Amino acid sequence: MPVLVDTNVIIDVLTDDPQWADWSIEQLEANAGTGLTINPVVYAELCFGSPSVDFVDDVIRRFALIYQEVPRQGLFRAAKAFARYKGRKGTKTSVLPDFFIGGHAEAIGIPLLTRDTKRLGTYFPSVTLICPQQPD
Repeated sequence: MPVLVDTNVIIDVLTDDPQWADWSIEQLEANAGTGLTINPVVYAELCFGSPSVDFVDDVIRRFALIYQEVPRQGLFRAAKAFARYKGRKGTKTSVLPDFFIGGHAEAIGIPLLTRDTKRLGTYFPSVTLICPQQPD
């Protein structure tokens, strides 16, 4: 089963994040045989701090990531999750990238490799999160 990879995991490795790089590398390696997948949102977030499209495309090749569009059902789920967020007095005014990523994973029933568990766990409880262990 493929695993959708959140941007933060890739950024951890690219920046050699002192707290998270080792964990992120370990998770990418552990899930490499599944078909590590990204979507347009993750691609765009990677572009933000990158010098060129070629750089981002090289990252995708090096990490053996599969690019997949967000299915319409995922976009629908993202919008509904955002509506729940707004109903709980969320302050953002546009649909957040996390909702598109969570909606994608939920719509096609695949796990999500991420460190951002609060929002994703709250609004996409059926998605299996591959995340750092939370302290008890």
